[in-house]
Amino acid sequence: MTEKGNSADQAENTNKEFSIQKIYCKDVSFETPNSPEIFREQWQPEVNLQIGNATKILAENIHEIVLTVTVTAKLGDKTAYLVEVQQAGIFNIINYTQEEMGIMVGAYCPTVLFPYVREVVSDIVTKGGFPQLLLAPVNFDALYQQHLQQQNSAKTEQSNATTH
Repeated sequence: MTEKGNSADQAENTNKEFSIQKIYCKDVSFETPNSPEIFREQWQPEVNLQIGNATKILAENIHEIVLTVTVTAKLGDKTAYLVEVQQAGIFNIINYTQEEMGIMVGAYCPTVLFPYVREVVSDIVTKGGFPQLLLAPVNFDALYQQHLQQQNSAKTEQSNATTH
């Protein structure tokens, strides 16, 4: 029996497929509302980074994942620049369990897309006349686990509220 179980696991693992069909920049926005005056200020910005992702099923086993990164740089109360990039990819994801799919679309695919977002942000900030901005690496696995914990906490709070 152990051999059958192992061969079934191996067969299941060999049937899993992951491939990238396309990676593309879906949307880019760059604003510098206080230029050219902002260029005369001492450059010590406060930089705020927001990250999100969305999933859309295009066909069976074909998913579009969109990683959205928004960077706001401020000098005091003045916005130096605001950059928003939506980097997308079309991925074939076949024969993964529901739990594995969550990890693939919530962590793995965003990890694949992040270097592209990082490059676009760096290029557009530099072309906007500002010092280069290199985004630090992001641990999407940890962010995904944090998201799951928040969901579980919310479900626990809801069930406690309904039982009392």
